[in-house]
Amino acid sequence: MPKLQYDEAEIRQLIDNVVKRTFEMDFNWDWPGGVAFYGVAEAYEATEQKEYMDLLKSWVDEWLEDGLPKLSINGVSIGHALITLYQVTEDEKYLNVIKDMADYLQNDAPRFADGIFQHTVNSVKDVFPEQAWVDTMMMAGLFLVRVGRLLNREDYFEDGLKQYHGHEEFLQDPLTNLYYHGWDHIAQNHMSSIYWARGNGWAALTMAKALDLVEVQHPSYMVIDCSLRDQLSALVRLQDESGLWHTIVNDPSSYLESSGSAAIAAALVTRGNLYNKYIQKSIDGIQKVIEEDGKVSMVSAGTAVMRDAEGYKNVPYKRIQGWGQGLALAFLSGILKANKHVYN
Repeated sequence: MPKLQYDEAEIRQLIDNVVKRTFEMDFNWDWPGGVAFYGVAEAYEATEQKEYMDLLKSWVDEWLEDGLPKLSINGVSIGHALITLYQVTEDEKYLNVIKDMADYLQNDAPRFADGIFQHTVNSVKDVFPEQAWVDTMMMAGLFLVRVGRLLNREDYFEDGLKQYHGHEEFLQDPLTNLYYHGWDHIAQNHMSSIYWARGNGWAALTMAKALDLVEVQHPSYMVIDCSLRDQLSALVRLQDESGLWHTIVNDPSSYLESSGSAAIAAALVTRGNLYNKYIQKSIDGIQKVIEEDGKVSMVSAGTAVMRDAEGYKNVPYKRIQGWGQGLALAFLSGILKANKHVYN
């Protein structure tokens, strides 16, 4: 496979622009900030720019002055950045919040079937009884796996792995190997049965990250590894020549979308040079959607499980979004981390 071609200084400058534009946005304790700050944490790990942690610390400290707000599956996503913040500062106040969030997931978060998380959001009007959404793999599944390793808590770790297995069982299509957006356990169907780009990105990125924390000897390793392998094999064959993916990955008439594309590409980076020709396209494609001020463009707005394909095609993609910023950072940071791994 050909070696990746990119200017490292340019990638670092892009990361810096995106991080700084991200902190010009307003977030509350919910998933837009959770994913944005996950990307910031990834950027810090790749660049070791202390300023990024200082910005994150300032935001978290201000919000913690009012105490931990009511939690949901999506609201737990800020825990990803808290893990990195704790590892950098060793400040117990961040660890205490991490423990509170993990305790909420294990004891209070709604579940169905064999302990699978029901997707929940902070808005009280949005209720999805006994529904599994692929988003949960990012917001809560990976978080529990990471906390389990951080605290040496096998109960958290195994609960996180259970979420991966349950979501694979309910959401990965055995014929296409793509992930559906959602599953309605009451109706026993996939609702609109759409293969959504950002949803496939959530699944691919978090499976790739989880595999770094699961020992090869653990039975879950091969379950997750094979799911990811087959999903990526399907996704690379649906990549547009621009380096992006369509918001419905198997529907070229749907628009190209950058946040899902960045998440998918970030997962590909973990597979190394096996996917270099696709990663190269993504480097070129993602660079082109980052504007001079650090705004990541072509990012679809928040997306429920829509009624049909037209619903996904009509989700707007004009505005800056926290998840677009964070997933672009995850991809660009992954490029730098991969370079360190190969050449250092």
